[in-house]
Amino acid sequence: MDDLLPTAFKILMAPLAFAIACLVLPIIVACFIIFPLVVFIFGYLFRENVAGKVVLITGASSGIGEHMAYEYAKMGARLALVARRKEKLEGVAASARLMCLCFAPTSQTLTTASGLLMIPSTTLAGVDHLVNNAGIAQIFALEEITDITTSRSVMEVNYWGSVYPTYFAIPHLRKSKGKIVVNSSASAIILPPSMSFYVSSKAALIAFFESLRGELDPDVSISILTLGFVESEMTQGKILSENGQVIVKPNRVKSISPKGVPMWSADKAAKAIVEAVSRGERYITLPKLYSSLTFFKYFWPELVEWYFRRSKFGKLTRIPTADRVSSKAD
Repeated sequence: MDDLLPTAFKILMAPLAFAIACLVLPIIVACFIIFPLVVFIFGYLFRENVAGKVVLITGASSGIGEHMAYEYAKMGARLALVARRKEKLEGVAASARLMCLCFAPTSQTLTTASGLLMIPSTTLAGVDHLVNNAGIAQIFALEEITDITTSRSVMEVNYWGSVYPTYFAIPHLRKSKGKIVVNSSASAIILPPSMSFYVSSKAALIAFFESLRGELDPDVSISILTLGFVESEMTQGKILSENGQVIVKPNRVKSISPKGVPMWSADKAAKAIVEAVSRGERYITLPKLYSSLTFFKYFWPELVEWYFRRSKFGKLTRIPTADRVSSKAD
């Protein structure tokens, strides 16, 4: 009798597994293939026409922001461009031959952030698309940072630099049934080492705008960008140093660039982003290869961690001995 139970179990396992597969496989196909395909086709057939609409882009003086301005301009949008470097911003506006409101905000106070949205809303009859693109990277191991308080600026620019404009734009976006585009990062999902403050700020963006999506639906739609390596000043080495100064260090960025993964040009990425936004896509991952990396991070995180460990991704060559700067009391 004792031998019959394992034998019966083995006999039943094969048809039981087949029956489960027959039930589960259609659900998987529907969720991951059919439904996304239907959404894509629907978005393609009913793409938004942005001609004459007001698009405000932060971080528009270079990189993805600059080229998104060109793509929107080609579609006939009226743009308000925001960045810290007024001269470069005016050059972008001249190149695109578009209407441009140029500012050099500090992004440090609520008043400045409010001003960004009040001006285009009154002179350009309201904002239709808000593109939160401003950002800065800090690529250092935590032990390398000499003054940890300077790393607050990463969160202030990457996170609060998107939250403030969004807060003041919401009333205008509700009226126009507009869109919010926020530039997070694939690193916010893959979570590579030696980028702890950067990936934290980008992960915070995803959490914030995912929560906000439910608050604003159906008046305002949100597209979250999780981009990999795309040509920009950041990927060329412009980062925040271990003591909080903006520096250019190409070798540091090269050390965390994944081997065998191509870097997209900013113009190619911008074109794909604007087209995806006009289709109403909720999540935009470019290059598409990063979608598979995020899949492994969710379902096989040990493999991703093994890759980081094996490739010595972001590993220190030596443990720093520099004195730490104590944080000051608020």
